[in-house]
Amino acid sequence: MKAHPPLLTAIALAALAGSSPTSARADVVHDWNVIMQATVSSSNPLVLARAAAIVQLAVFEAVNAIEKDYQPYVGLIDAPSGASPEAAAVAAAHGALVALYPASAVSLDASLAASLAAIPDGPAKDAGIAVGETAAEILLALRANDGSSDAVPYTPGTDPGDWQPTPPAFAAAFSPHWGSVDTFGIRRGAQFRLGPPPPLRSFRFACAYNEVKALGAVDSAERPQDRADVARFYAVVTNFVALYHAAARQVSAAQGRTLSENARDFALLGIAGSDSFVACFDTKYTYNFWRPVAAIRAGDTDGNPRTSADPDWLPLITTPAHPSYPSAHASAAGAARAVLEHLYGEDGHDITLTTPSLPDIVLHYTAWEQITDDIDDARIYGGIHYRFDQEAGARQGRQVGRYVLLHELRPVRHDHRNGLD
Repeated sequence: MKAHPPLLTAIALAALAGSSPTSARADVVHDWNVIMQATVSSSNPLVLARAAAIVQLAVFEAVNAIEKDYQPYVGLIDAPSGASPEAAAVAAAHGALVALYPASAVSLDASLAASLAAIPDGPAKDAGIAVGETAAEILLALRANDGSSDAVPYTPGTDPGDWQPTPPAFAAAFSPHWGSVDTFGIRRGAQFRLGPPPPLRSFRFACAYNEVKALGAVDSAERPQDRADVARFYAVVTNFVALYHAAARQVSAAQGRTLSENARDFALLGIAGSDSFVACFDTKYTYNFWRPVAAIRAGDTDGNPRTSADPDWLPLITTPAHPSYPSAHASAAGAARAVLEHLYGEDGHDITLTTPSLPDIVLHYTAWEQITDDIDDARIYGGIHYRFDQEAGARQGRQVGRYVLLHELRPVRHDHRNGLD
């Protein structure tokens, strides 16, 4: 078993979902990334990741139209000379968020006024605001008919290995259409579709089945407390923004990234995060593979002599209502890790993650790999995924993240610090 980073039980140094725009303040891109996080937090993880990508791309497009450090995403804005990139970033984020979350308009308008009050009045500020508003309009129009609101019928299978609604809610399948949503960076959801999960009669399936059965049961005596804690933590923190954008802000501030760099960094992270979910759900609903709780309760039907049924088995955490293979958390983690390691380096960081709903758990990391390792353990020790779900999801996510880095928002001038740039 891999070594794990220490699990702290002290007061958080930086709240995962509760930091304010003035804590560890770097610039207005950071400020509005925090505001975006708070605004989108009520959405489900898929809608939330899409919204984050739209907002952060609008911010990037606005800032980059003025600074011109990177290849544009759309490239339709002709910014006047001397326009304020700070005003552009603020107006772009506000415009996108108000359109996506009109119920939050009052608080967003107040944040807009506070941010703009800190920027000197004059033609530069006015021009920047106009650039930002245009960027938001362009991104919103681009995503207006992207399939995210579509509904498709879905009927669960009834054979061994088929996904079926799981206890306790036995909820209907969640977002079976999401694999067909238009992507931001990769060509389509099926571009990185994975091969099938292991056959039910295989040794690999039996090993993964027995691992999660032993370690992930609600009453498991084999689960260490620190693995129970990460399982609980990452059952709550499935919000891509509250995890990876919050961690990125900590590292970005420590490294002193520029406004232009931050605009691009959060946009790349937004693209990779949203596209990883589309790719994952394309694979999920291609194979429709059953969750551990369904498999273990029906272990005498899979044709594998190495598995045995436990009709009363329950996992430590509640099973999400969509197919098991691959893990969406792992796919998102793989994509985020590819982007964040490229932007900030693999290790040597000081990242503290908390969530208000679990104040007794504080996680501290120095490397992005430590986060992805904990997420893998969280899903297995939590009883909701097989090991091969995690491995496949991570592989798919890395492919998505690397593709995004190679094809989107490339520097105008070559950066010799990293071959991808």
